[in-house]
Amino acid sequence: MKTQRNTVLLVDDIPANIKILVGTLRESYRLIVATNGLDAIKAALEKKPDLILLDVMMPGMDGYEVCKQLKAEPETADIPVIFVTAMNGEKDETRGFLLGAVDYIIKPVNPVIVKARVQTHIALRMAQRELQRHRDELEEMVLERTKELREAQVEITNRLVQAAEYHDHQTSHHVTRMAHYCVILGRAHGMKEDELTLFFHASAMHDIGKLGVSDAILHKKGTLTPDEFEEMKRHTLIGADLLYGSENELMNMAHLIALTHHEKWNGTGFPLGLKEEEIPFAGRIAALCDVFDALSSARPYKDAWPLEEAKKVIVEQKGIHFDPYVVELFEENYPKIEDVYNQGK
Repeated sequence: MKTQRNTVLLVDDIPANIKILVGTLRESYRLIVATNGLDAIKAALEKKPDLILLDVMMPGMDGYEVCKQLKAEPETADIPVIFVTAMNGEKDETRGFLLGAVDYIIKPVNPVIVKARVQTHIALRMAQRELQRHRDELEEMVLERTKELREAQVEITNRLVQAAEYHDHQTSHHVTRMAHYCVILGRAHGMKEDELTLFFHASAMHDIGKLGVSDAILHKKGTLTPDEFEEMKRHTLIGADLLYGSENELMNMAHLIALTHHEKWNGTGFPLGLKEEEIPFAGRIAALCDVFDALSSARPYKDAWPLEEAKKVIVEQKGIHFDPYVVELFEENYPKIEDVYNQGK
């Protein structure tokens, strides 16, 4: 199998100079020739050479301007350029390097020097490409592994949520609806899509701490006694403890939501008595969504409220139980929330 030869673009307006370069390089490289700046740029864009030997003194567009335009184009910016010119002043070389050239060959050219310089820079170019290929492969592997880990985390999360549902006799509809409500308000606030994905799964774990609350209290149909209510309130601390200590973004967000989704804007909530912006924003959204779905869902101790009645309570609690801003997001996006409810999620 014949090895693919590297491509070199030769740019010079004098045929004799082109002839010398062609004679020097044709045995080792595939050559493209341009005799002016515009043709050189066009050839570079179309053929994507591995190296460009570029004359400086040309009519119309000189080599410096050609180099400048090539480096400004994303498609040609990384092609190495070697200036080949009779201009051998220090300022001339400096200008060339500042424009992005990798080398400078003085005319009249020495074929041995031309071959050596071209070989060196082609080798560097190939090494850079190979390094970039390895980087791309590694990045793809990391992305794939990250995806696998994220999927595993989501699966574990879902199983934890299922365990809490079995224990509390809730339906998965409550957890799923509440998570969808959180995403609607989070998106309205301006959260990015990757944050919303975390928010969905983290908010679904808000009541995971109920695994540590006795069945007698969870399933009681009547009003809880003060002592029973204190025990019920502990589910926020139990959930936070279960989810604490991970370096994972999902678990960190779930920890905050589990801990703070019963805090109130006026500071009368539990377990920490946080108020206003002391409450994490995700916890403020989860608090509203949890209450709304609890009111509009049937429980062992109550029937489901009509949606409009549940909505009325949320609005009445603006600035008391709930962050006023979050209530405004809720009102503005209520049709979407109603759609989620009606879809039976």
